[in-house]
Amino acid sequence: MSRRDGALDLLKWLALLTMVLDHLRYVGYSADWLYVPGRLAFPWFCLAMAANLARHGASASPWRYLGWLLLFSSVSEIPYRLFIPVPATLNVLPTLTLGLLVARSWQTHTLEARLLAAGALLLAALFSSRLMFGFFGVLLPLAMLLVFRRPWYFALLPGLVCLAANQWRVLYGAAWLGDAVAIGGLLACLFAPWLGLMLLRQAGGIHPPAMRRWAYALYPAHFLILLTVRQIAA
Repeated sequence: MSRRDGALDLLKWLALLTMVLDHLRYVGYSADWLYVPGRLAFPWFCLAMAANLARHGASASPWRYLGWLLLFSSVSEIPYRLFIPVPATLNVLPTLTLGLLVARSWQTHTLEARLLAAGALLLAALFSSRLMFGFFGVLLPLAMLLVFRRPWYFALLPGLVCLAANQWRVLYGAAWLGDAVAIGGLLACLFAPWLGLMLLRQAGGIHPPAMRRWAYALYPAHFLILLTVRQIAA
């Protein structure tokens, strides 16, 4: 992979776009169908994390990456709670933070990395109901890393992990009853890792604006922008 991978930047922008589309459902208009593209956002963010880890290898320090995630996990919680009505979980960044620790331990065989991963898994198990996408959401970056350079059909593994991370009874129950949005959401979860991997492998000639560290601020900012839109439209 090149020093600045255009395909990876494109994946990040598409993950951000699908996240915003998903959250548009809470602005006040009837747009349940946006739930389907919204299921692509989290697995694509996890894949972007796995791609960064795979590109830099075991030699790179994860502390700066971890620090930014921890910082914006805290900064984003208030905007998240202002925008999402009666949130059942924390915002998504704590899940990604724990996922980073688990995925990173696969690359480094130090005692420190293994202890941090064990602690992350313990927290994910104990507080699964408070984490967005739960215990399996924490495992998804590792699942992405494991198949990153393997043939495309290995993407079924993180697809199944992604399905497990979306184990909401309402979703599965609605799909069983034939609801098109629920079925589309499940299919999006299953195939999101494969779609993301294909994009990374085939879109190398595309060079969108580089998404650098300033992009962390887009997460809390988009909640505030959509909250303003909802208040204006009310």
